[in-house]
Amino acid sequence: METLQGKGRRAALQMMLAAGAVGGLGALAPAASAGQACPGEGTPLQFQPKTAPDGEPLKDELSKYPKCPYCGMDRKQFHRTRQLVWYGDDRVDATCSVHCTALSLSVNMDLMPKALYAADAGAKDEVVPLVDADKAVYLVGSKLPPVMSRTSKYAYASREAAEAVKAEQGGEVTDFDGALKASYLDMAADTAMIRKKREERRAKAARGG
Repeated sequence: METLQGKGRRAALQMMLAAGAVGGLGALAPAASAGQACPGEGTPLQFQPKTAPDGEPLKDELSKYPKCPYCGMDRKQFHRTRQLVWYGDDRVDATCSVHCTALSLSVNMDLMPKALYAADAGAKDEVVPLVDADKAVYLVGSKLPPVMSRTSKYAYASREAAEAVKAEQGGEVTDFDGALKASYLDMAADTAMIRKKREERRAKAARGG
């Protein structure tokens, strides 16, 4: 049965999509030759995770899901902001950040997550563990380095840990839905920023720099 929290998240996603807050999603569709339809085009299937069902998504998750499917970033390199969405059909979207998780949830409206996980940025491990995103406390807008966004978003296993970082780095403490909302509100500016940076890298490569 869908929880009230899940219903609220679904309503928020639908509102953001209706408002056009998520831009540039056409780039996520599978590649096809000119004039040919993409597999599942015109249905939710064109966006659904391409991974096989996984009954144990947290087991060896970085080995199984090394790259973010939305931006291609190395999830081990960005292990302190990585996320994992375990959908109801056991398929997995393992992302590098809240930004890319927001993309996953918005294009997979018909797949309700059975669990959401976030990296515990406060852990001291060489690679920090994943914790229940709905129980985590998020610090949004601190001076910590942002990932795929102009606004940083980090998760912590406890409020005490989040508050301690806030005292040094600033930002606002919230929950997963608050961080998700911030991602959707930032999406237009973040998309423009990412496109600009990638165009600059392409131009530099073309110059042989």
